[in-house]
Amino acid sequence: MPSLVLPSRPISLARNVISTPNAYFWSTPIILALAIFLFVSQAPGVFRDFQISQNPVTLENGDVQNGRCTTRRAVFTDCEARLVYSYGGRDYDTEVEVMFVDFHTGDYETDLVISADHPELATMSLGLDMLWNRIVTLAVFAVLLGGMGLGMIFFSMRIWRVKGQLLRPAMLTPVPVEITAFDRKRGVLSITYNDKIANDKTGRSAYTRMKSGEEPLIVGEAKGKAIGLAVRHGNTALPVLLDDRLQRVELTDDERTAALAPFAYQQESDRDAPVLIEEQKKTVSIWKRLQLFFGVLLLIVVGVVGFWLWYVTTSPTAFQSPGMDINNLMPAPLNEWGCEQLKKRFGQERAPFGCVADDYTSWK
Repeated sequence: MPSLVLPSRPISLARNVISTPNAYFWSTPIILALAIFLFVSQAPGVFRDFQISQNPVTLENGDVQNGRCTTRRAVFTDCEARLVYSYGGRDYDTEVEVMFVDFHTGDYETDLVISADHPELATMSLGLDMLWNRIVTLAVFAVLLGGMGLGMIFFSMRIWRVKGQLLRPAMLTPVPVEITAFDRKRGVLSITYNDKIANDKTGRSAYTRMKSGEEPLIVGEAKGKAIGLAVRHGNTALPVLLDDRLQRVELTDDERTAALAPFAYQQESDRDAPVLIEEQKKTVSIWKRLQLFFGVLLLIVVGVVGFWLWYVTTSPTAFQSPGMDINNLMPAPLNEWGCEQLKKRFGQERAPFGCVADDYTSWK
């Protein structure tokens, strides 16, 4: 691999040699908006039901009106209802909505539950049964979406900071980088590269665009990936991928010619000099696809059966989702055995879904 020799003086780089992916501009606000919407719409209800769970009172004369549950994407369930009740000589009328992840099929049974300490706080017993499910679901989605949005903001700010630093002259250090992806559209070559080859590698990825006629300076190949030559600009966080004519570096014509001489000699003497070429798409045989499909299916079956066994023999509560739903979907002999195990531990309580009789209360 030929080496790049640059003048030993501070050198500045051209504008826009580091680019911000277009997806950052539209996906970041959408992801953050989803995270905020999810938190604002669900967190108050979760906090309310947590307060109620500290001292709950089930009202037998409470009225649950217009109750409706909607399942989306097979597992995301959203239930809402109007709760009308009287307590302590006062009448209350409120609406509640709960969201949770569940594999349930069929109708839900629920009661009206209030807080003995704050009777104005009311919810459905379904919301309390699924309270930890809701807490975990809200936390996971809020952290994932919020983390993605904040991460994209951080990366964008780092790119903008680097772009400002590159305009000031600094010492340049050549480093090899791996070309991880590239795309040619409308005369623009978009390249993603990763700083994971040099001895002082950072593992960071960067994105750049080259105009029509510009090509990256490719110096080798490793594991099917092209190796490009980049430079570190002082202490900036991201290396800058060079073009094959060094137009991105503020050099004189003589300095460019001298710096590119080793690469020109390599191209003349080596007809197989590395270039940036489109990768052929790899195909997977039907047999491999079937193996993968049935392997994943087997893992799912083993996981579901294992979870069901834990639910009927070890779970600290009979009202655990999705344990109730899995037990209800089991073949009759397995369902009966599972209900027997649950009844041994929770027979004094009302029966859970999957083991309930026609009166929706006693064990079948």
